[in-house]
Amino acid sequence: MSTTVTDSGSQGPGSDQPPAQRVPRSRVIVASLVGTTIEFYDFYVYATAAVAVFPALFFTGEDETTKLLASMATFAAAFFGRPIGSVIFGHYGDRIGRKATLIGALLTMGIATFLIGLLPTYYSIGIWAPLILTILRFCQGLGLGGEWSGASLLATEYAEEGKRARAAM
Repeated sequence: MSTTVTDSGSQGPGSDQPPAQRVPRSRVIVASLVGTTIEFYDFYVYATAAVAVFPALFFTGEDETTKLLASMATFAAAFFGRPIGSVIFGHYGDRIGRKATLIGALLTMGIATFLIGLLPTYYSIGIWAPLILTILRFCQGLGLGGEWSGASLLATEYAEEGKRARAAM
């Protein structure tokens, strides 16, 4: 059964919305899946870099364990940003619309990732490098929290009755 849903949440062929504004349910669920997959891919790439190369690039000292733990602390910054991102993007999603905030969440993650790629090392700018890295990592967490909660919400709203929990997961 292919039911269509509008952006305002009204469902089915009896909707007041013109046909051009109806969005197929499968399209919403695939878009949520793709967005979340991209965000988590970005998250896991950072985890790999935090273990493999960031200790040598952004932290100094003789002890390799200390440098690795400092690098993993920047990884943890995103975990603190995720619930805050959910709250911030959820608030603005209710005010200005979910589509705009989902795009904002994706841009937040993408821009922070791009800037991490351009970030000079500790040997170029000193203590500013790990500090900026931590801030950008926190921004990635904000973006992931906003995108993940927004995607889950959209998938839930557009799911068939009785299958909302499955769509949300």
